[in-house]
Order: sequence, then C-alpha cells, then structure tokens
Amino acid sequence: MTFVRLTLSALCAALLSACTTLPQPETATRTTAQAAPGTPTATVAQRPAPSARSSETPLQTLAVAGTAPSSPAVASLQAPKDLWERMRRGFAMPDLEDHWVRDRENWYASRPDYIQRMTDRGSKYLFHVVEELERRNLPQELALLPFIESAFNPQAVSHAKAAGMWQFMPATGRDFDLKQNAFRDDRRDVLASTRAALDYLERLHRMFGDWHLALAAYNWGEGNVMRAIKRNQAAGLGTAYLDLRMPDETRQYVPKLQAVKNIVLAPQRFQVGLPTIGNHPFFDSVGIDRDIDVALVAELADVSEKDFRQLNPSHNKPVIMAAGTPTILLPWDNALLFERRLREHKGPTASWTVWRVPSHMSAAAAAQRHGLSESELRDINKIPPKMLLKAGSTVLVPRQGKLDADVPEHIADNGQILFMPERPPLRRVQVKVKAGENLAKFAKRQRVTVADLREWNQLKANATLRSGQTLVVLRPHSDKEAVAQAKGKTKGKVQTAQASQGTRKTAQKGTSRRKTEQVAQKRKGKAKPERVAAQKSAVTVR
Repeated sequence: MTFVRLTLSALCAALLSACTTLPQPETATRTTAQAAPGTPTATVAQRPAPSARSSETPLQTLAVAGTAPSSPAVASLQAPKDLWERMRRGFAMPDLEDHWVRDRENWYASRPDYIQRMTDRGSKYLFHVVEELERRNLPQELALLPFIESAFNPQAVSHAKAAGMWQFMPATGRDFDLKQNAFRDDRRDVLASTRAALDYLERLHRMFGDWHLALAAYNWGEGNVMRAIKRNQAAGLGTAYLDLRMPDETRQYVPKLQAVKNIVLAPQRFQVGLPTIGNHPFFDSVGIDRDIDVALVAELADVSEKDFRQLNPSHNKPVIMAAGTPTILLPWDNALLFERRLREHKGPTASWTVWRVPSHMSAAAAAQRHGLSESELRDINKIPPKMLLKAGSTVLVPRQGKLDADVPEHIADNGQILFMPERPPLRRVQVKVKAGENLAKFAKRQRVTVADLREWNQLKANATLRSGQTLVVLRPHSDKEAVAQAKGKTKGKVQTAQASQGTRKTAQKGTSRRKTEQVAQKRKGKAKPERVAAQKSAVTVR
C-alpha cells in the first residue's frame, strides 16, 4: 500500500510539473487584412494584440452550475485555428432534440447569403463576446444568441421597440443600467449591451437552474416562464422547456439556437461555408477625456464615419460626450494611430455642445438664438414637425460665446428632449374669480387645466383664490365664445350674440325682407325707417 501511495504521488507531481512547463505561443499581431473593410492601414504601425485566453490555454473547460459539457474535457496542446474552433471547444449546454431543430437547420442551411451577411456583421463583435463568456465561465452557445436575436445587427429595432444586437426592451435596459437619453442609447452599445445581456442571462440561470428555461425567459419574460412552470406543476406535468406551453416564438427560440450551434459544429454536413473569423480582437477601446466630433475621430483614426458608427452604434449625434462616454471603439490598428494624432492635434475637438431650453419654445425660435436654420436644428436633434420644445429640454447647438464648454456628466447621462404639440396663437385674457371658486372650479369654468392656471399665474399648488381676484387665462384667438366668457359675459349674452350672428348669415343668404326686419326688431327694438331701408338695400344688392 505504501508503494502504491508513493507511486501515485510521484505520478501526480510529474503531471503537475509538465503542466506548468507547457510552451506558450507567441503573442499575435494584427495585420492589415484584419482591419475594418475599407479602412487603410498600410501605413499604420502594427500593434501587439492582447493575448487571447484561448491562445494561452488551448482548451477552456467550463464549469457552469447545472450544465454538463457536450464532450469530455480532454486537454489539447494545439491552439484553436480560428474563433469558430475556440467557440466549439466551449460549447457546454445539453443538446435539444426537437422537430423544430430540424426545421430551423433546413431554414438556415437553405439561406447561405443570410448566413454570410450575419456572420460578416458578427465578425466585428464576436471575439469580445467570446472573451466575456470565458471570463465568466459561461457556455459558448450564448455567443450565438445575437444571431438569433438580431442577426448581429446592433442597430436592429423590433416592432416592440427592443433594440441592439441583444434586443433589450427600454425598461429592461434601464434595469441593467443601459442609458437611453437624447444623446445615446446604450442598448446598442457593443460593450455595455453585452455586459448587461450576460448579467441578465446569469441571473435567469440562477433563477431556473436550466439554460433552456433561462433562454425561454430571456425571450418571453421570467414571469411568464415561472407561471408556465407552476401551471404544469399543479397539473402534475413536467417542467422542462419542451414540457411547457408557450407562444410559438418562444417555442422556436431555443431550437433556433440549437440549429445554429449544429451548423457551427459541422458546417460541411449542412453544406454551409462559414467565413473565417480570426481568433484575435477586431477593435480596441480608446479613452477620451474631452468632447470630440465624430467627424474628427474618423479623420484622426483614418476610418470612415460609417465604419466608426458600426463599432459605436449607440451614438446618433455628431459629437461624443466624454463625460458620458469615456471610451470609444476603433479598429485595432487604427486605435494606435488615433491616439498619436489626438495628442498632436491643436485646436478644439468639438464644435457642438448642449443648451438647456429655458421655456417652451418653437424650433424656429431656438434655431434663431444659435444661428442655425430651423431645418438644421430639427435634423440634428430629431425634432418632429409641428412640435414645440418643452422647457428643460437639452438640445445640441454650436459651441460659441458662453456655450463653449464640454457637456457635464449629469446632462451627458440624463439629458432628454421633451416635446409638446404646437398650439394656435393664444391671447391673454384677465378673468375675475367668482365667490366660492377654488382653482379647480375656476379652471372648469374657463375650460382649462389647473396646471395651466398655475403656470400662467405663477401660483403655488395649494394657492387659494379670493372673490374678485383677477387671473390670466390664455385663449385661442378664434375661440369667440371662450373669449366672451373670459371677458365676463353671461351665458345669455353669449347665446344672444350667437343668435345675432346666425341671423346675419341668414339675411346674407337671401332670406325674406320681412324675416330680416323681424329679427332686427327683436335685436334693437323699433328700428328707424331709414336704417331698415338701408338694410333692405344691402340685402337686395347681394
């Protein structure tokens, strides 16, 4: 027994020693062919790429709670030849067998152009997703999820207003600290949305203990999945993914992922050609400490604005605000060029800043204040037609005069553009308060809101009114009845005025002279003969 213990101990020590002396591959470098399409990099200094985790440790053995690797964890001394191979080694979810899987396999395999387009898009972001999954010890199948959600399009928006390559709804995005304001939408941000999606998926997996159920909850909502499980439990039925009743979209959701996984595992079996994706980063993060125009970034980095926005899709404005976005993404080789040129740059880096609208204002009035045309202001700030800017709105304007500073963090993170419909021109009318009236009763009599009354008269919320007090009411010029009421005329007088107006119109249409004379007598009493004659003459001429 002692001999056996010694032999086993020696064997273990030898194995451990061998593991610690495995040769490490050389650090990878980016080549010009690996830059963004259309991005000239021949003159850019080559930059050593950060060592990919898979290059240092050829096989990632995932230890995910509640999951089992689809193949035995056998160490390999050969680094993955590309990113697809690296992902295959990290697949760890149990396979799903379902007729929908076969159906989706056929659907994808029959559309090679679609696969080509979505993998071309995904090639820019996939390395980052794979790295994050390995860092968190999550199964690599999750790297395929953006193919199902958005075909890896960070600008995708669903009919339900889900946005980004991970398709976050507005409320869910806010729950995971994805800012959505006048200047950016982090649901489209590559780094922020990936962080939020993996946080969410980890939470769902802890909640359900099963990746298929977690994915169903990601698509359908955790509350819906929980209720479906409870219904089956109450009925004595199974609670696995295939046992639950769910909408068709969710029923096909995991089979879609399984189908893509099967194609990635064996593309030749489905006669599908997967574009080569190198096992190296496509982009690098670059810090900025001052606001900078997108056009200047593109110029200094020697990339097109279109390519820049593909890597930074959360920004739809012409300026990047450093207080809200301290880092930007650039193609790997171009990042080094940008950093050097930015250090050498003389003069301002931003030509735009933010102005807070002091009061309700038309786009035309706001544009005039800042030397812009109305169409320019509307286009830059996405102001819809027939809409006014509400007080407190934050809009982009040229940097000039007093407005020549970087945007502060609280505005860069929370700035909003608020709109209100344009109204017809209003006139100020002073109206006296009747005895016993409070704000609510006065507002009802004047057919306005209490909020408008308080704003027009600078009244506090708990203000009390006194009889005879004069308040300002804004009325449309065309609303004659409202103006008459606002001037204090009685209801009877208004009705008399309306009757008189109706009588005049009747007379103008050629009603009988006797009818006209009778109505005139009712209005004014006995009319003078010469005035009646004049009226007759007028009617006759018309």
